[in-house]
Amino acid sequence: MSNGQWLLDGFSLAAIPDPVALAYDEPVDLVDFHFHLSRRQFVHTLGAGLVIAVAHGQLLAQEEGGERKGGRNRGGGGFFGGGPISYAARLHIGKDGAITVFTGKVEGGQGARAELTQAAAEELRVPLDHINLVMADTALVPNDGITAGSGTTPRTVPAVRQGAAAARNLLISLASKTWNVDPSEVEVRDGKVVHTASNREQTYADLAAAEDAATVFQQTVPSGVTLTPVKQWKIMGVATPRPNRRDLVTGAHQYPSDIVRPGMLHGKILRPPSFGLNSKPAKLKSVDVSAAKAMDGVVVVQDGDFVGVAAPTTYLANQAIEAITPTAQWEHPDHPSSSKLFEHLEKTARGGVPENPFADELSTAAKTVKQAYHVPYVQHCPMEPRAAVAEWKDDKLTVWTATQGPFAVRGELARALRISEDNIRVITPDFGGGFGGKHSGESAVEAAKLAQAAGKTVSLRWTRAEEFTWAYFRPAGLIMAEATLDADGTITSWHFVNINSGNQSLEPHYKVGKAKTQFIAADAPLRHGSYRALASTANTFAAENFMDELAVAAGRDPLEFRLAHLQNPRLRAVLEEAAKQFDWTNRRNNNRDNTGVGIACGTDKGSVVAACAEIEIDPKSKEISVRKVCEVFEAGAVVNPENLRTQVMGAIIMGLGPALREEMKFEDGQMQNAAFSKYFVPRFDDVPELDIHLLDRPLPVRSPSDSPSAGAGETPIIAIAPAIANAVFHATGQRIREMPIRLAASA
Repeated sequence: MSNGQWLLDGFSLAAIPDPVALAYDEPVDLVDFHFHLSRRQFVHTLGAGLVIAVAHGQLLAQEEGGERKGGRNRGGGGFFGGGPISYAARLHIGKDGAITVFTGKVEGGQGARAELTQAAAEELRVPLDHINLVMADTALVPNDGITAGSGTTPRTVPAVRQGAAAARNLLISLASKTWNVDPSEVEVRDGKVVHTASNREQTYADLAAAEDAATVFQQTVPSGVTLTPVKQWKIMGVATPRPNRRDLVTGAHQYPSDIVRPGMLHGKILRPPSFGLNSKPAKLKSVDVSAAKAMDGVVVVQDGDFVGVAAPTTYLANQAIEAITPTAQWEHPDHPSSSKLFEHLEKTARGGVPENPFADELSTAAKTVKQAYHVPYVQHCPMEPRAAVAEWKDDKLTVWTATQGPFAVRGELARALRISEDNIRVITPDFGGGFGGKHSGESAVEAAKLAQAAGKTVSLRWTRAEEFTWAYFRPAGLIMAEATLDADGTITSWHFVNINSGNQSLEPHYKVGKAKTQFIAADAPLRHGSYRALASTANTFAAENFMDELAVAAGRDPLEFRLAHLQNPRLRAVLEEAAKQFDWTNRRNNNRDNTGVGIACGTDKGSVVAACAEIEIDPKSKEISVRKVCEVFEAGAVVNPENLRTQVMGAIIMGLGPALREEMKFEDGQMQNAAFSKYFVPRFDDVPELDIHLLDRPLPVRSPSDSPSAGAGETPIIAIAPAIANAVFHATGQRIREMPIRLAASA
């Protein structure tokens, strides 16, 4: 279908120019939706040809975060249980040979579009440009769960491969039957099924157009489909750019904030002057909206604490909100300031801070080390703030929005608007970054409420200040660590407590004798949620700082001390490779004045990473500059090496921000730095020399089978901050146990 496009008209697909334009460029008009399709109806909309379906239960059981309950998990990433398993189309080969692949995953800059295209092309033995990938449209695609937790590569890539491999097997079976030959005598090459002995061939189009194709090809992916071994990959494992890169660089692609619909209004929301505690938000006591209602063309919506306006222009919408704001009276709960954040977390820890259970080890240890580490709230800072366009037609709702979970947002809209999910369609064009910060659908709900009241399509775009204030944050954390050493410098006990930020990477990846780790929730002053690697950033920062402190107590080199306690062969491999490529021993023993080197490693989401950093400190201002980072990353078999490299590079650069400068500051329920002029993300001149090495491990250490590929969107970020902190100690002898890592300026 490279030369065809679709129009949803009564939810049938009629040929017009370019399929991807339906969901990812300016969308065509949508008429008379029928959202709840049976499998038969869905196949009919695609026309004759090969349709491969997947069972939701089989697919979503692989996703994290679901709950087994009767019926549908409305969170969008969970399971279907307690009733009949439903099916959704994964792949379609049309009578013209066009190949269309469907996925519920989104593209927010992480490279899923290229990787999933590679997966289908590899198993179907066709060039990349033969695959049309339709992503993140709840009316068209299967629910692959939320795009989070580095889950696309280990879970959705195999699901797409299974569908494509099943299609290949069916094509071989049909051709073999036609030729009356054994399937072992048939192979697939470049979109053709070939009988090797006679050189007879049939194209995919020929087979899809066969009389019995409609019956034979409406199949469900069977279990145990054999996938192409890593050593035979020809398309996977090769550097592949994003298929829609030309549209991205020329501006032809429409991001969610670019969507324009006929007669569209622009929305704005009344925000409280303070956000209150996470558990006790500010409440609206009274408001006078009469001045805004009097403005020509302005629609005002009030529903409890929700007050918003829709107007023909953003300027007029802003004027209307400005007219309402002085009249609003709010109830403000007390709120701690960021300067007292960690005292607040410790004070409100559920059940209190636990005592170290290893009293015997503490009493007999040669040495004991006990420290606390602080990690503040930080923002995700996506290039594109939250945006949504909502359109109602005949009690059916379509929303274009930037979200990492289209099906989860569909559920959120259904609950907020009290309508069936079957009457809601969520489309997520490729969008401008998420980093874990766009799991929820606030802007979609706000736009839908305004559009419902106005009777017109409404576009709602959050400002940068709104994104900084009202989106959720990476959680702050107070981490307490205590460990004992014997006379030989071996760690004999390890007690590690995380308050508030989470339990990811909480367990030690070193051999530590007796160990107990605990995550304790607290009364969080800010709304927090997922972030790139989430609590792994906090826990790895604390643990790898702590390992350096233990190395000092043991009188050992930090690298030597780590290797002495490492049993994980994958983690050992990346650590040794990073030290080798960085020339650790020479750099550590021969550093210049005001410079230092640090090392750190970690594991998360099935992958491993190690980083070495060299820093330089201005002797007067004490400003820390990162001069070089050498990072080694391993995530199993590499699917797309160039995309993987850019993922690692982006993670390192993003990690520099919280490591050195980023933190949310708040006082009396108000953000003090809700702008890039006050909240300092990394700039181009902050980027150090980057020496990135990818360990391609197609085979696991102890198994002859192919190693599953892990995701790479998160783990590469976790080692950079502790490596920098350890380098600062090497340069100054001063241990910094908090992010951002700062030194006091000289008088």
